Amino acid sequence: MAAIRHVAVIDIGKTNAKLAMVDLDSLSETGVRKTPNRPLLGSAYRHHDVEAIWTFILESLQALGGEQRIDAISVTTHGATAVLIDARGELTLPVLDYEDDGPDGLRQRYDAVRPGFEETGSPCLPLGLNLGAQLFWQSQAYPEAFAQVSHILTYPQYWSWRLTGVAASEVTSLGCHTDLWNPVTKDFSTLVDRMGWRSLFPPIRTAGERLGFVRPAIAERIGIDSSIPVFCGIHDSNASLLPHLLQRKGPFSVVSTGTWVISMAIGGREIDLDPARDTLVNVNALGDPVRSARFMGGREFELLSDGATAMADDNAIRSVVDRRIMLLPSVQQGSGPFPLAQSHWVGEPSKEERAIAISFYLAMMTATCLDLIGADGATVVEGPFALNAQYCDMLQAATGRPVLPQAAQATGTSIGAAMLAGAYRKGRLSDPKPKTLPAAWSAYARAWRDAVDATD
Repeated sequence: MAAIRHVAVIDIGKTNAKLAMVDLDSLSETGVRKTPNRPLLGSAYRHHDVEAIWTFILESLQALGGEQRIDAISVTTHGATAVLIDARGELTLPVLDYEDDGPDGLRQRYDAVRPGFEETGSPCLPLGLNLGAQLFWQSQAYPEAFAQVSHILTYPQYWSWRLTGVAASEVTSLGCHTDLWNPVTKDFSTLVDRMGWRSLFPPIRTAGERLGFVRPAIAERIGIDSSIPVFCGIHDSNASLLPHLLQRKGPFSVVSTGTWVISMAIGGREIDLDPARDTLVNVNALGDPVRSARFMGGREFELLSDGATAMADDNAIRSVVDRRIMLLPSVQQGSGPFPLAQSHWVGEPSKEERAIAISFYLAMMTATCLDLIGADGATVVEGPFALNAQYCDMLQAATGRPVLPQAAQATGTSIGAAMLAGAYRKGRLSDPKPKTLPAAWSAYARAWRDAVDATD
């Protein structure tokens, strides 16, 4: 087979679904199509519109495949999502959106069977953020439908299965705060055997394993080559981590930004994780545990600014720093490092100052996450926040370590997922020189921490 260069990446985020064409030689996106990822609120519970996403995927493959050659297809998606299919390959239940509160209704019963943090590295999270809680609730609330389940497919592997007909499990999605995986033994947790689910999970394959080829009927329908290989797929924050995992020496950390801001420490200080503050153990594409922490930073940015960005001049930035205008946590409660705190403002910002203080707030929340996981060395920022200079500068001031925004790459998730198809080919990452920031920025960071401590 010829060397793979052009990879079509199916990238399903919580807010948007995307198909990106990635050139592995330049590690760049050469074509992109996007659509909003809107949940459906009817039926039994809030769930994903997988048929609308599937239509988008096929139309995008057809459109982008008509513009350039597709050598391979790879998949990356958000976590905390599984698809239940029967022996005919049909859904037995709608694909639960992890923001549905159904699982909370059986929280006490689930807590009685879920493994402890010391086994799984998975904190107890609200709603359906623990995939095990979703499966438990579905099995108890819809026992007849659940009894028809032939396969439990984690979300990236569901889309790979639809393309190839090959069912697989994969550890970056199984090890993503699910309660289903033991990252130390590298096997399913005691919950899976206690509930009798082990036989429902397909064989475990590596993220970069070729599952098969595009089904002939699909290839004919959209006019692409049926010999195009499809790779197993990967959880999105681990897709962001992969290029750096392969190319950098620790210690370093990667901050993957999107709806969730996920901080992952490679090397660094040994530290006991605090599950009450949304720290956890993720599992990377090589199967190894990674200390991680998260908060819903992208969602908070949308709530605070309606998704708009503002150009900040130096006078407004100096005003926020010198007057110490601050937003304190937490805007989105129930997760993150301050899950019970109620956000409030210190000072009365102008519209322009407010936009700057929001970026500073997000940076300070990220710095807190990095502290909680013992991060050391440079911090690489992936995704949309890499384009926010105020966020990156304050993150550097707060941590005292270089911050390396990977703004040249449209999104780390697509690049990392594409690398799965290139035999983990080395890229050409380059790091910009860190800025020298005024001492007043570090003083602002200390003041923010002091203000947070004073509200505890």
